[in-house]
Amino acid sequence: MTDFQALVLGLVQGLSEFLPISSSAHLALTPWFFGWQDPGLAFDVALHVGTLVAVAWYFRREWFALARSAIAIVRQREVRTTEEWRLVFLIVATIPAAIAGLTVEDLAETAFRSPRLIAINLMVMGIILWLVDRQARRDRPLESMKLRDAVTVGFIQCLALLPGVSRSGSTITGSRLLGFDRQSAAVFSFLMSFPVTFAAAVLKAPEAFTPGTQASTILIGIAAAAVSSWLAIAVLLRFVSRHSFGVFALYRLVLGVIILATLAIRG
Repeated sequence: MTDFQALVLGLVQGLSEFLPISSSAHLALTPWFFGWQDPGLAFDVALHVGTLVAVAWYFRREWFALARSAIAIVRQREVRTTEEWRLVFLIVATIPAAIAGLTVEDLAETAFRSPRLIAINLMVMGIILWLVDRQARRDRPLESMKLRDAVTVGFIQCLALLPGVSRSGSTITGSRLLGFDRQSAAVFSFLMSFPVTFAAAVLKAPEAFTPGTQASTILIGIAAAAVSSWLAIAVLLRFVSRHSFGVFALYRLVLGVIILATLAIRG
Protein backbone atom coordinates (compact mmCIF):
# COMPACT_ATOMS: atom_id res chain seq x y z
CA MET A 1 0.00 0.00 0.00
CA THR A 2 1.30 3.42 -0.95
CA ASP A 3 1.21 6.64 1.07
CA PHE A 4 -1.34 8.04 -1.38
CA GLN A 5 -3.65 5.06 -0.91
CA ALA A 6 -3.37 5.40 2.86
CA LEU A 7 -4.19 9.10 2.60
CA VAL A 8 -7.26 8.43 0.46
CA LEU A 9 -8.50 5.65 2.74
CA GLY A 10 -7.94 7.84 5.80
CA LEU A 11 -9.99 10.65 4.29
CA VAL A 12 -12.72 8.20 3.28
CA GLN A 13 -12.79 6.68 6.77
CA GLY A 14 -13.00 10.01 8.54
CA LEU A 15 -15.66 11.54 6.32
CA SER A 16 -17.89 8.46 6.30
CA GLU A 17 -17.51 7.38 9.96
CA PHE A 18 -19.95 9.89 11.42
CA LEU A 19 -22.16 10.43 8.41
CA PRO A 20 -24.87 7.73 8.24
CA ILE A 21 -23.41 6.21 5.07
CA SER A 22 -21.20 3.41 6.51
CA SER A 23 -17.43 3.88 6.78
CA SER A 24 -16.82 0.11 6.70
CA ALA A 25 -18.62 -0.09 3.36
CA HIS A 26 -16.59 2.76 1.90
CA LEU A 27 -13.30 1.31 3.16
CA ALA A 28 -14.12 -2.04 1.58
CA LEU A 29 -15.40 -0.50 -1.66
CA THR A 30 -12.63 2.02 -2.32
CA PRO A 31 -9.90 -0.58 -3.03
CA TRP A 32 -12.45 -2.65 -4.96
CA PHE A 33 -13.41 0.26 -7.23
CA PHE A 34 -9.80 1.34 -7.93
CA GLY A 35 -8.32 -2.14 -8.18
CA TRP A 36 -6.05 -1.68 -5.15
CA GLN A 37 -5.08 -4.51 -2.87
CA ASP A 38 -7.48 -4.66 0.08
CA PRO A 39 -5.44 -3.66 3.15
CA GLY A 40 -7.76 -5.71 5.35
CA LEU A 41 -9.81 -5.16 8.46
CA ALA A 42 -6.78 -4.52 10.69
CA PHE A 43 -5.78 -1.46 8.66
CA ASP A 44 -9.39 -0.24 8.64
CA VAL A 45 -9.45 -0.47 12.43
CA ALA A 46 -6.08 1.31 12.67
CA LEU A 47 -7.64 4.27 10.85
CA HIS A 48 -10.19 4.44 13.66
CA VAL A 49 -7.42 5.71 15.94
CA GLY A 50 -7.76 8.98 14.03
CA THR A 51 -11.50 8.84 14.58
CA LEU A 52 -10.93 8.39 18.32
CA VAL A 53 -8.72 11.48 18.43
CA ALA A 54 -11.38 13.52 16.63
CA VAL A 55 -14.33 12.46 18.79
CA ALA A 56 -12.28 12.83 21.98
CA TRP A 57 -11.26 16.38 21.09
CA TYR A 58 -14.58 17.56 19.68
CA PHE A 59 -16.54 16.34 22.71
CA ARG A 60 -13.79 17.05 25.26
CA ARG A 61 -16.15 18.96 27.57
CA GLU A 62 -18.61 16.07 27.57
CA TRP A 63 -15.84 13.55 28.30
CA PHE A 64 -14.55 15.60 31.25
CA ALA A 65 -18.11 15.81 32.57
CA LEU A 66 -18.56 12.05 32.17
CA ALA A 67 -15.25 11.43 33.96
CA ARG A 68 -16.44 13.56 36.88
CA SER A 69 -19.69 11.61 36.87
CA ALA A 70 -17.80 8.32 37.08
CA ILE A 71 -15.88 9.55 40.13
CA ALA A 72 -19.08 10.82 41.72
CA ILE A 73 -20.88 7.50 41.21
CA VAL A 74 -18.01 5.59 42.83
CA ARG A 75 -17.92 7.97 45.81
CA GLN A 76 -21.66 8.18 46.46
CA ARG A 77 -22.44 4.62 45.33
CA GLU A 78 -25.56 5.70 43.47
CA VAL A 79 -26.58 7.52 40.30
CA ARG A 80 -28.16 10.92 40.91
CA THR A 81 -27.73 13.47 38.14
CA THR A 82 -28.63 13.50 34.44
CA GLU A 83 -24.92 13.49 33.55
CA GLU A 84 -24.29 10.46 35.74
CA TRP A 85 -27.18 8.61 34.11
CA ARG A 86 -25.78 9.49 30.68
CA LEU A 87 -22.57 7.67 31.61
CA VAL A 88 -24.58 4.64 32.68
CA PHE A 89 -26.55 4.72 29.43
CA LEU A 90 -23.36 4.86 27.34
CA ILE A 91 -21.96 1.82 29.17
CA VAL A 92 -25.20 -0.12 28.79
CA ALA A 93 -25.50 0.76 25.09
CA THR A 94 -21.94 -0.41 24.43
CA ILE A 95 -22.25 -3.93 25.86
CA PRO A 96 -24.36 -5.59 23.10
CA ALA A 97 -22.07 -4.39 20.28
CA ALA A 98 -18.95 -5.48 22.17
CA ILE A 99 -20.29 -9.01 22.60
CA ALA A 100 -21.56 -9.21 19.02
CA GLY A 101 -18.25 -7.93 17.64
CA LEU A 102 -16.27 -10.68 19.34
CA THR A 103 -18.81 -13.28 18.18
CA VAL A 104 -18.73 -12.51 14.45
CA GLU A 105 -15.14 -11.25 14.13
CA ASP A 106 -14.17 -13.82 11.48
CA LEU A 107 -17.20 -13.07 9.30
CA ALA A 108 -16.46 -9.35 9.52
CA GLU A 109 -13.12 -9.99 7.80
CA THR A 110 -14.48 -12.22 5.02
CA ALA A 111 -18.13 -12.67 4.00
CA PHE A 112 -19.31 -9.32 5.36
CA ARG A 113 -17.00 -7.44 2.94
CA SER A 114 -18.81 -8.73 -0.17
CA PRO A 115 -19.69 -5.80 -2.52
CA ARG A 116 -23.10 -7.30 -3.29
CA LEU A 117 -23.99 -7.61 0.40
CA ILE A 118 -22.73 -4.07 1.01
CA ALA A 119 -24.90 -2.70 -1.81
CA ILE A 120 -28.01 -4.39 -0.44
CA ASN A 121 -27.32 -3.18 3.10
CA LEU A 122 -26.72 0.37 1.88
CA MET A 123 -30.03 0.50 0.04
CA VAL A 124 -32.16 -1.22 2.68
CA MET A 125 -30.78 0.89 5.52
CA GLY A 126 -31.14 4.02 3.39
CA ILE A 127 -34.87 3.36 2.97
CA ILE A 128 -35.28 2.63 6.68
CA LEU A 129 -33.36 5.78 7.64
CA TRP A 130 -35.56 7.92 5.38
CA LEU A 131 -38.84 6.39 6.58
CA VAL A 132 -37.97 6.62 10.27
CA ASP A 133 -36.61 10.15 10.04
CA ARG A 134 -39.69 11.26 8.11
CA GLN A 135 -42.25 9.72 10.48
CA ALA A 136 -40.52 9.98 13.86
CA ARG A 137 -41.31 12.43 16.61
CA ARG A 138 -38.87 15.32 16.78
CA ASP A 139 -39.09 16.64 20.31
CA ARG A 140 -37.30 14.31 22.75
CA PRO A 141 -34.09 15.83 24.14
CA LEU A 142 -31.14 13.67 25.15
CA GLU A 143 -31.88 14.42 28.82
CA SER A 144 -35.11 12.41 28.56
CA MET A 145 -33.30 9.14 27.81
CA LYS A 146 -34.27 6.11 29.91
CA LEU A 147 -32.51 2.81 30.50
CA ARG A 148 -34.74 0.98 28.02
CA ASP A 149 -33.78 3.53 25.34
CA ALA A 150 -30.07 2.87 25.88
CA VAL A 151 -30.60 -0.90 25.74
CA THR A 152 -32.63 -0.59 22.52
CA VAL A 153 -30.06 1.60 20.76
CA GLY A 154 -27.28 -0.69 21.99
CA PHE A 155 -28.83 -3.73 20.35
CA ILE A 156 -29.57 -1.79 17.16
CA GLN A 157 -25.88 -0.83 17.01
CA CYS A 158 -25.05 -4.54 16.55
CA LEU A 159 -26.45 -4.30 13.02
CA ALA A 160 -23.50 -2.06 12.13
CA LEU A 161 -21.26 -5.13 12.05
CA LEU A 162 -22.66 -5.57 8.55
CA PRO A 163 -20.77 -3.19 6.20
CA GLY A 164 -23.27 -0.92 4.53
CA VAL A 165 -25.56 -0.65 7.54
CA SER A 166 -23.45 2.06 9.25
CA ARG A 167 -22.85 2.38 12.98
CA SER A 168 -23.93 6.01 13.05
CA GLY A 169 -26.77 5.27 10.65
CA SER A 170 -28.17 2.45 12.78
CA THR A 171 -27.83 4.25 16.11
CA ILE A 172 -29.22 7.53 14.76
CA THR A 173 -32.14 5.66 13.19
CA GLY A 174 -32.74 3.80 16.44
CA SER A 175 -32.71 7.01 18.45
CA ARG A 176 -35.03 8.73 15.97
CA LEU A 177 -37.38 5.73 16.16
CA LEU A 178 -37.53 6.32 19.93
CA GLY A 179 -38.50 9.93 19.34
CA PHE A 180 -35.26 11.81 19.96
CA ASP A 181 -34.64 14.97 17.99
CA ARG A 182 -32.03 14.78 15.24
CA GLN A 183 -29.25 16.56 17.10
CA SER A 184 -29.70 14.50 20.27
CA ALA A 185 -29.71 11.31 18.20
CA ALA A 186 -26.46 12.34 16.48
CA VAL A 187 -24.69 13.39 19.69
CA PHE A 188 -25.52 10.14 21.51
CA SER A 189 -24.43 8.17 18.43
CA PHE A 190 -21.07 9.97 18.37
CA LEU A 191 -20.49 9.46 22.10
CA MET A 192 -21.39 5.77 21.71
CA SER A 193 -18.74 5.39 19.04
CA PHE A 194 -15.84 6.00 21.42
CA PRO A 195 -15.87 2.90 23.69
CA VAL A 196 -16.59 0.44 20.86
CA THR A 197 -14.02 2.00 18.54
CA PHE A 198 -11.43 2.18 21.33
CA ALA A 199 -11.85 -1.51 22.15
CA ALA A 200 -11.61 -2.50 18.47
CA ALA A 201 -8.50 -0.36 17.99
CA VAL A 202 -6.75 -1.91 20.99
CA LEU A 203 -7.52 -5.44 19.79
CA LYS A 204 -7.03 -5.15 16.03
CA ALA A 205 -4.95 -2.07 15.16
CA PRO A 206 -1.58 -3.65 16.13
CA GLU A 207 -2.19 -6.30 13.45
CA ALA A 208 -1.90 -3.58 10.79
CA PHE A 209 1.80 -3.19 11.59
CA THR A 210 2.84 -6.36 9.80
CA PRO A 211 6.37 -7.07 8.52
CA GLY A 212 6.98 -4.99 5.40
CA THR A 213 4.35 -2.40 6.28
CA GLN A 214 5.68 1.13 6.67
CA ALA A 215 4.56 2.65 9.95
CA SER A 216 4.67 6.09 8.33
CA THR A 217 2.11 4.97 5.75
CA ILE A 218 -0.32 3.90 8.48
CA LEU A 219 0.28 7.14 10.38
CA ILE A 220 -0.60 9.14 7.25
CA GLY A 221 -3.92 7.33 7.07
CA ILE A 222 -4.58 7.89 10.78
CA ALA A 223 -3.82 11.62 10.53
CA ALA A 224 -6.10 12.00 7.51
CA ALA A 225 -8.87 10.14 9.34
CA ALA A 226 -8.53 12.41 12.40
CA VAL A 227 -8.86 15.63 10.40
CA SER A 228 -11.71 14.45 8.20
CA SER A 229 -13.56 12.89 11.18
CA TRP A 230 -13.52 16.20 13.04
CA LEU A 231 -14.87 17.91 9.92
CA ALA A 232 -17.62 15.32 9.49
CA ILE A 233 -18.80 15.73 13.10
CA ALA A 234 -18.92 19.52 12.84
CA VAL A 235 -20.73 19.48 9.50
CA LEU A 236 -23.31 16.85 10.46
CA LEU A 237 -24.28 18.45 13.77
CA ARG A 238 -24.80 21.77 12.03
CA PHE A 239 -26.62 20.16 9.10
CA VAL A 240 -29.14 18.13 11.15
CA SER A 241 -30.13 21.17 13.19
CA ARG A 242 -31.86 22.45 10.05
CA HIS A 243 -32.30 19.53 7.65
CA SER A 244 -33.44 15.91 7.55
CA PHE A 245 -31.33 12.80 6.87
CA GLY A 246 -33.01 12.41 3.48
CA VAL A 247 -29.91 13.41 1.49
CA PHE A 248 -27.92 10.60 3.11
CA ALA A 249 -30.68 8.09 2.37
CA LEU A 250 -30.63 9.16 -1.29
CA TYR A 251 -26.83 8.85 -1.41
CA ARG A 252 -27.02 5.31 -0.04
CA LEU A 253 -29.56 4.29 -2.67
CA VAL A 254 -27.52 5.78 -5.51
CA LEU A 255 -24.30 4.16 -4.29
CA GLY A 256 -26.03 0.80 -3.94
CA VAL A 257 -27.26 0.99 -7.54
CA ILE A 258 -23.75 1.95 -8.76
CA ILE A 259 -22.23 -1.05 -6.96
CA LEU A 260 -24.75 -3.49 -8.40
CA ALA A 261 -24.31 -2.01 -11.88
CA THR A 262 -20.52 -2.32 -11.59
CA LEU A 263 -20.86 -5.96 -10.50
CA ALA A 264 -23.09 -6.64 -13.52
CA ILE A 265 -20.66 -4.97 -15.95
CA ARG A 266 -17.66 -6.83 -14.54
CA GLY A 267 -19.58 -10.07 -14.71
